[in-house]
Amino acid sequence: MRLARPQTGTQLRAMSFLGTYAALVANLRVILFYMGIFVALLCAIDWAVRTRRISPFNRIARFFRANIDPLLAPIERVVVRAGGVPSSAAWWGLVAFIVSAILLITLLQFIGDILFQMAAMTRDPTDAWKVILSWVISLLTLALFVRVLSSWFPVSPHSRWIRWSYVMTDWIVVPLQRLIPRVGMFDISPIVAWIILRVLGGLLIG
Repeated sequence: MRLARPQTGTQLRAMSFLGTYAALVANLRVILFYMGIFVALLCAIDWAVRTRRISPFNRIARFFRANIDPLLAPIERVVVRAGGVPSSAAWWGLVAFIVSAILLITLLQFIGDILFQMAAMTRDPTDAWKVILSWVISLLTLALFVRVLSSWFPVSPHSRWIRWSYVMTDWIVVPLQRLIPRVGMFDISPIVAWIILRVLGGLLIG
């Protein structure tokens, strides 16, 4: 049985910083949640204005056409190019906000995990291989997440913003695609790949 090593002043400061970082991420999650409610309300009103459920001569309608519609114009162009109707731009704007919020929180948590594991590695260098393996699994999980989300939108897999996720995960997803049939329109092989990574991580890292 190994005795725990006493923590140095540097290690204590590092743990204090990590605690503060975790609290900031938790607070940001709450802020984004309430921002999401506000954005959903704006998108619902904008959709009502676009579909004339609110009179176009109403003061609210004039305000949204002048201030909110220009913000949604880039999303509207993407929707129209994909064959959608302009009035759905508001709902796609909400989807874009939710996806962006999820990606931001996921990235911040990923960075926090790396910082925490680096601090743990300095305390016990013999577990360095576990930390490195955990980083690899976390990065692959993030790549799978980006790959799945990008497949929901009219984004080319060869886009420089998305291509890296395919390069990092093709080695596990492509063989699974040959073995696992699609469920309707959905390709569940990335989900199976994620489960495999989690199980391997649990077996090897604990």
